[in-house]
Amino acid sequence: IDQISIQELDIVSRIPHCVPISAHHKWNFDDLLEKIWEYLALVRVYTKPKGQLPDYTAPVVVKQTACSVEDFCNKLHRSIMKEFKIAIVWGSSVKHQPQKVGKDHQ
Repeated sequence: IDQISIQELDIVSRIPHCVPISAHHKWNFDDLLEKIWEYLALVRVYTKPKGQLPDYTAPVVVKQTACSVEDFCNKLHRSIMKEFKIAIVWGSSVKHQPQKVGKDHQ
């Protein structure tokens, strides 16, 4: 978008699957990153050790199609499911904050 007019930018921004950015001015990188996550269908899952604050610096990335608690545990390590009882979940996927869920929760 560094070399086009505002009118041309308006036209380009209406094109489906298009995110205009400016590498020179570093504009609109957040929208591009958001669109990439959306098209790749990825979800960030943040872990929280018991009695500590959540670690927002290192999310576990899973696909939306495979984001059950069991899939998440298997992504960390296969032996976790052998000892799994419940997971405590915060966020939009549960009715109450926090909520105890089983291995099939998505």
